[in-house]
Order: sequence, then C-alpha cells, then structure tokens
Amino acid sequence: MEKFNTIIIGAGPAGLAAAYDLKAAGQTVAVIENNLWGGTCPNRGCDPKKVFLSGVEARDKMMQLQDKGFSDVPFVNWKELEQFKEKFTDPVSKGSRDGIVGAGMTAIDGQPKFISEDEVVVNGTDHYQAQHFILATGQRPSYLNIPGKEQLLSSTDFLSLKKMPADITIIGAGYIAFELATIANATGAKVHIIHHNNHPLKEFNEEYALELVKQLENKGVDFNFNVDTQAIDVTKDGQYTIKAAGFELTTDLVIGATGRIPNDDFLDLEKANVKVDRHGVIVNDHLQSSSSKIYAIGDVISTKEPKLTPVAGFEASYVSQVILGQTTVAIDYPLIPTVVYGSPKLAKVGAQEGARVVDQDVTSWFTYSHTNEARAMIRIVLNDRSEIIGATLLTGNADSLINLLTLAIKNHMTHADVLKEIFAYPTAASDLEYLI
Repeated sequence: MEKFNTIIIGAGPAGLAAAYDLKAAGQTVAVIENNLWGGTCPNRGCDPKKVFLSGVEARDKMMQLQDKGFSDVPFVNWKELEQFKEKFTDPVSKGSRDGIVGAGMTAIDGQPKFISEDEVVVNGTDHYQAQHFILATGQRPSYLNIPGKEQLLSSTDFLSLKKMPADITIIGAGYIAFELATIANATGAKVHIIHHNNHPLKEFNEEYALELVKQLENKGVDFNFNVDTQAIDVTKDGQYTIKAAGFELTTDLVIGATGRIPNDDFLDLEKANVKVDRHGVIVNDHLQSSSSKIYAIGDVISTKEPKLTPVAGFEASYVSQVILGQTTVAIDYPLIPTVVYGSPKLAKVGAQEGARVVDQDVTSWFTYSHTNEARAMIRIVLNDRSEIIGATLLTGNADSLINLLTLAIKNHMTHADVLKEIFAYPTAASDLEYLI
C-alpha cells in the first residue's frame, strides 16, 4: 500500500494549487481525480464561458455604436466561437495531469472512497494511506425533481453545444442563468428565462438586478417570473413543452440553472467521521472537517463565502500552510467581489448598506456616453467616517472597476484619499473622485 504525507481528492484549481504548495515544501503528495483534470473552471466553467462572452462584448460595442461608426451588427457565430473555445479547453485535462506527474507527485485516476480517516480505496481495488487528506471535489448542477427532469441540460452541456438552437429556455434566475442567456441572445437565438419567484439575482441590490433584466429584455430576452415549473414534456416534433400552473412554453432546448450541490456523496465520508450538511462538508475556522486529519476547500465546503475559483485558491494556500505548520490562526477572508457577466455586467463588493449611500446614474458621463451605453449605474456605500465600505455597479466595465473599488475599501479610502491619487484619464478609475 502506498503512503503519502497528503492525498488531495479533486484536481481542480484548488486541489492543484494545494498540491504544488505541499510538494514545494517537501511533502509526498498524491492527487486523485475521477473526471477531467483541471476541474470545472478551465474545462467547463468560467474560462470557456469567458471565451463566449468575448463575442458578446464585441457585439455589444457594435450595437451601442450602430449608426455611429457601424452600420451592420452581426450575430455571434456560435460554431466558430465554440471551435475557438476548444483551443483553450482541449489541452487542460492532459496538461494538468502531466504537470502533477512532472512535478514529482503521484496522479491517480478513479473513484476514491474512504475506508477510515487515513485510508482510501480507488476503483475498489487500490489502497492508499496519508497523514492528511484535502477534499477539493467541487460541486455539480442540481436539477428540479419533476416529471421530464431527464430532458434538462446543464451549463456544462450548454458550453459544449455544437449548434445553438433557434429557441432556448433556461430555468432559474441566478448568475449562471443570466450569463448563459446573455451568450445565447448574442447568437440570435430566442431566449426565455423561467423563475419560480420575482427575485432574480437575489444576492444583488434589487434595483440593479431589475435594471439588468430590463436591458436584457430590450435585447429580446423573454423573462417569465412567478412560474413554478411542474413538468417538461417532449413533443412529437422533438421539442420540449415546459408546463406550470396557467403556463406552457414550447422550446428547442431546456437548460436547468437552479443551483449546484456539493460533490460529497460518493466518498463514504461517514467512514472517515466527516460530517456534512446540505451545503457540503462542515468545516471549522481552519477548514478542518470533523476529522482532524481531513480538510476541505473550494466549492465542496459548507460556508457562506461565494463559491468562486479565486476563493478556492485562497483556501488552498491557507490549508497548505496549516498542514505544514506555518500558521495556526483562523482563516481570514479578504473582501470578495462578485460579478454577473451579463450585458451589461453587474458587480458588487462589501457592504450594501451604510451611514451614507450614493446612487448615481452615470450614463451621461463621458466614460459611458462615448461608447453609448444604454444605462450605467453605480452605488457607493460609506461608513460614518466617510470611508468606502461597499459598491454595486451595472456597467460594461463593472468587472474591472469593482477590483479598484475592492482595493479602495481594503485601504479605508475616503474622498480625500482618492483626491491624492492620479489615475489615467479618461477612464473609469478617473471617475472615482466624483462617485463618493
């Protein structure tokens, strides 16, 4: 039986980051993966999604400048962009596995199950022991438990489509639903979003979320709120009919975007004395499970932090330090900005309420008017010392500006502090002094 200092289960960004940190410190490390090496983000998540969104962004700019330099605005060519995406995704799995082997670690392919707190068996035959384990198994899509649920495709399926249908329906109204709708709409497909209540993007300021809905509606996306899907039927023509009380919609394809669930149910964790809840592996403030030998990081853990790749990477670095004895302090998360890559983009960071809130429609400002944005909105939250403590943005450049505001919050900046800085002009950063 092979023995290691640490075995990592899951070869996504978090698991791989921890593996390299531990190996660099002199540990013997094995990584076990039962699917694609590299994990969700580079294979079938954020990275391929951003490739598709590059086409959306280019088309948006042309739409905004139609009759102001551009006469025709073509739809995104899905087939060509999908082929371009494969340039990034195809090498990931092999490259990730080869990297582990090349660094002198052991790469193990297969399905692991715990036998005890310090031993796993892979594929029912091969046994491995370790002083510590790190669970980095991520999440997977959850599906509505309704008649016809087998007809639902996932975001993974969407990003791998070889042809975009003429009519597509997405069930759910979280960030994944909005991003997939944005991409499909840019290809010329008729897009429907169905949601069981009237609170899309519930983690965001309602006014800003509804403004994003309005802008997507103006681009042709059909929103159906307060529709609780009850069944999906297949028609004789090979289409799908979505049924709810007083509602029917026939479409070419149905995507389920109703949340994600942790990949913690195939590991026999009870044999390792690891406790879970419906949100994932229960961990303490050192990301240690109920077993002192087993840690968990990334999307599989039951915490309130956003399930994002940079968060998982931060946790990987922290757990590596804990295992190596380099720290004993509890994990302390920095500010975490979140972005919905819609059209336009919606972003937030920090507090959403404070001693003073400055909401501004900045559509007429040169930063946004020179590209003819339909509407741009920025909300800055201040404390009683006039320090920036939060922000919400709805603009085409929200994904960049939110990072600048994150740093401003971290450094407790006030209006006076901003005035001491010189930013490139004219840019979104140079507008900062007028936003507070």
